Amino acid sequence: MGVTDTEVASLRIVYAGTPDFAVPALQALIAAGHAPVAVYTQPDRPSGRGRKLRPGPVKVVAEAAGLPVVQPESLKSPEARAELAGWRPDVLIVAAYGLILPRAVLELPPLGGLNIHASLLPRWRGAAPIHRAILAGDHETGVCLMQMAPGLDTGPVHACRRVAITAQTTTGTLHDELAREGAELLLERLPAIARGASVPQPQDDAQATYAHKLDKQEAWLDWSRSAAALDRQVRAFNPWPVAQAGWQDQVVRVHAAVPLAGSSTATPGTILAAGPEGVDVVTGDGLLRLLTVQLPGRRPVAAADWARNADLVGQILTGAV
Repeated sequence: MGVTDTEVASLRIVYAGTPDFAVPALQALIAAGHAPVAVYTQPDRPSGRGRKLRPGPVKVVAEAAGLPVVQPESLKSPEARAELAGWRPDVLIVAAYGLILPRAVLELPPLGGLNIHASLLPRWRGAAPIHRAILAGDHETGVCLMQMAPGLDTGPVHACRRVAITAQTTTGTLHDELAREGAELLLERLPAIARGASVPQPQDDAQATYAHKLDKQEAWLDWSRSAAALDRQVRAFNPWPVAQAGWQDQVVRVHAAVPLAGSSTATPGTILAAGPEGVDVVTGDGLLRLLTVQLPGRRPVAAADWARNADLVGQILTGAV
């Protein structure tokens, strides 16, 4: 059945999300005629060189649609829960909100909370499922619509959609694809959930893995690792925090690369070749061809441009400066 079912049309939806990942699902609800009665999003945060307070992407979309926006620092206080209860929600739909939802909050709506999570649960519960799937060399991931429970991404799952991870997949491209798939999955399953006809299936906790939040220190490339692993790191950290290496006491950021077969007796990190096709660096297993790099204070450029402007062959890239 379509999302025009009477059950869905009459739902009082409160939507909770903050970053770009949460935008497509909100837009899909609005476009389908099921605009939330309120949108919860994190408080505006300082951003940019001027550190001015800036609204998150979800707030921008919500305000443009004329929807009420609520931005509590936390939902743990009785006052915050009372305000949420005042919207009389039938269901709470959550996508990358960023705040912990206590049991009391999840128990407010008759249909509870639904979470759009960017992994094939129970694999990659936690904060950085997209990055971790690429880093681990997974061949596929996906997005799941989960009935929320007090634990971290532990609730039973209504449905999932699978997405392939290819040799060209970056966190940026995968993020956008999963956000779109999540929006479609929400509209597809919401009628059955509203009717009580969707029975979520428990997760197998024994198969669970945890997607730890990213640390900027993880961006440093360790040239003793294999070219394949470094390639995954470059793709996983594009567009943030961007893989990086030390060069002449500077930090070179690596936006794109490709692993190559080959061997060398040179120290890992040594630049073996530099030309029109890129900059080839020795690794613990194979070569990593740098395709797009960024020097301090400059824009990203083709590695071939870097090679034209510096005598790179024989120089060594380090794991830190």
